[in-house]
Amino acid sequence: MHKRAFLRATALALSTLSLAGLAQAQDFPPKKPVTLVVGFAAGGAADAAARLIAKKLGENIGQSVIVENKGGAGGNIAHQYVAKAATDGSVLLFGSVGPLTIAPHLMKLAYDPFTDLAPISGGVNFPNVLVVHKGVGVKTLAEFVQLEKKKPGSVDYASTGPGSASHLAGELFNQRAAIDMVHVPYKGGAPALQDLLGGRIAAYFSAPPTAMPHIESGKLVPLATTGLTRPAYLPNIPTVAEAGYPGFEALNWYAFVAPAKTPVPLLDRWNQEIVKVLNDPGVKEALMHHGLTPQPTTRADFAAFMKKESAQWAATIQARKITAD
Repeated sequence: MHKRAFLRATALALSTLSLAGLAQAQDFPPKKPVTLVVGFAAGGAADAAARLIAKKLGENIGQSVIVENKGGAGGNIAHQYVAKAATDGSVLLFGSVGPLTIAPHLMKLAYDPFTDLAPISGGVNFPNVLVVHKGVGVKTLAEFVQLEKKKPGSVDYASTGPGSASHLAGELFNQRAAIDMVHVPYKGGAPALQDLLGGRIAAYFSAPPTAMPHIESGKLVPLATTGLTRPAYLPNIPTVAEAGYPGFEALNWYAFVAPAKTPVPLLDRWNQEIVKVLNDPGVKEALMHHGLTPQPTTRADFAAFMKKESAQWAATIQARKITAD
């Protein structure tokens, strides 16, 4: 009797959970406008991609998807905010490589990306492009390195904040080229680019969407890209690896996560909707026009990707004794 009672109780509990999950799945889209939080200022690569995707998401689900910029601390402010946000599926984060897989190894954070945030899907990825203000007076990566070596510490470079992909790209290049560029963190790609264009800073490992118009106008000089292959939009610019540093790779990526306690049925539904948008021909074309490669994934695949990236950057940070200062 005890065994039968136990089995009945277990079956009832599972049935209750199943019905609860079904109810959560049916409560989609959320009854209130959806907020897609971006950890960087408006005008940068993350913002551009998020707005393209949010517009199509809103059309598909019949509910407003509003992009909210919460810049600062290399994107960590936004990630901390979403980690503690509502878990009804109305708050999503366009998370980035820095706060999700780099910053936890550099500083003490008020959130843990693996316990306080739930993976939904990959978003977009792209290499950075090392650009300098035309006033720096160099045209190749070799000339840039030579300039810095003549007077170590005389060249500064911008990033989107401590622990960001642009920060680590610069530090990795410092190590590989045996130079000592000075890191200057900003709250996002747009303000970093503004100071670069104004000649107040020498260099920046920039996202392609923010740099391309100024490369085309001649205001910025591209020296190298940070992927292993040349992107189609900069076919004549060598990769860092090609320019004398074999194996150099520092990709940037953005992806979708939510507060960890968001019900699994809602996370699964958001995965379906986001993957649908990233596979949409019009969205893909628009993203690739900005130099962004769509990266739709399953929830499990993105979780595995995050763990791999985290382990890789942890090893890099430890080996090179990189700090957030």
